[in-house]
Amino acid sequence: MKPAVAEPSTESTSARITRRAEALSRRLRAVGERVFPPTAQKSLRSFTSGEVAQIVGVSDGYLRQLSLDGLGPAPELGPSGRRSYSLEQINELRRYLAAARPKEALKFWPRRREGDKLQIITVANFKGGSAKTTTSLYLAQGLALQGFRVLAIDLDPQASLSAMFGLQPEFDIAENATLYGALRYDSDRVPMSSVVRPTYFAGISIVPGNLELMEFEHQTPRHMMESRGRPDEIFFRRVSKAIAEVDHEYDVVVIDCPPQLGFLTMGALNAATGMIVTVHPQMVDVASMSQFLLMTSDLISVIEDAGGKLDYDFLRFLITRHDPRDVPEQEIVALMRDVFDSDVLAATAWKSTAIANAGLTKQSLYELSRGSVGRSVYDRAMESINGVNEEIMQLIFSVWGRSQ
Repeated sequence: MKPAVAEPSTESTSARITRRAEALSRRLRAVGERVFPPTAQKSLRSFTSGEVAQIVGVSDGYLRQLSLDGLGPAPELGPSGRRSYSLEQINELRRYLAAARPKEALKFWPRRREGDKLQIITVANFKGGSAKTTTSLYLAQGLALQGFRVLAIDLDPQASLSAMFGLQPEFDIAENATLYGALRYDSDRVPMSSVVRPTYFAGISIVPGNLELMEFEHQTPRHMMESRGRPDEIFFRRVSKAIAEVDHEYDVVVIDCPPQLGFLTMGALNAATGMIVTVHPQMVDVASMSQFLLMTSDLISVIEDAGGKLDYDFLRFLITRHDPRDVPEQEIVALMRDVFDSDVLAATAWKSTAIANAGLTKQSLYELSRGSVGRSVYDRAMESINGVNEEIMQLIFSVWGRSQ
């Protein structure tokens, strides 16, 4: 029997692609609604007293005594008498401890003081699959758990970071609600505060992304010709100007850059005070990163020649999706440490099925309990994640002139 021959289609290629994209979006939305129904809001779990003790840096016995004495926030008591705290209560506990133990105030309440510079950290690499979004997500959430006020900015039109915070780009993000709304060149530009939205994760606000961000890439060349190089209109200053509008509301900004060195990325590079370059320890990825660094150097030269000033407080390379048992990977990590020395973070982000499985439901391990993915697997992954975040946090403290 001869195979059926498809009838010639009168549908245009663009219409066919659009139809497929819309069908896929509907299916993804249906899948998402099964996990998080439309009537439900994504929420963060509570944390056991043992977890809280580890997060805050006190003993579980001390927390128990505070609870018995009626001091600090009142934890929720489970059926078996086990105590748990919401993230809002953890921050309340931090404030209480900072006031009750003033000599350790910075330990418990590490936020910016007067004179401390807002830290704007870009997570970048133009190669897909280097774990930029995963790094941005875990860094933002890890800092929030430590009491910082964090603004996450999704600069990737694919908007994976936004999706991890429970936002579906095609349906949940209106026109002019991405960073493009605060950067655009026409009269429809809006204040930065109008594109910032709170999240279910206390301490984190987000500027979401979607395909609208591509408009900045399209409109910038035209504007450059029309503005005739006026310094106040130079495109790469716009990201830093937008962030400056909300500077006083945050301690750290984490920017998830797109996997390309376009105008948005150049704006992020100009705004940044620190940069994390994510690298998967495979030879093809390291070779690609070499090209990324050369291109970034060229772009930075262009920015500096145009009057920009990039004076980073730190630039570090982060080894991601690392299997420490893999001998070829170990050799590549050793090569990077030999070439870049202390610019490579000592901690590495391990490859973990726990992280991958959590991502399937658009969650991080911070949002899951140990038992949901296996205790030993969970503990190993969290050790890696917290090691990376701790090292970056120490870099921030160093910029602020603190020793923690």
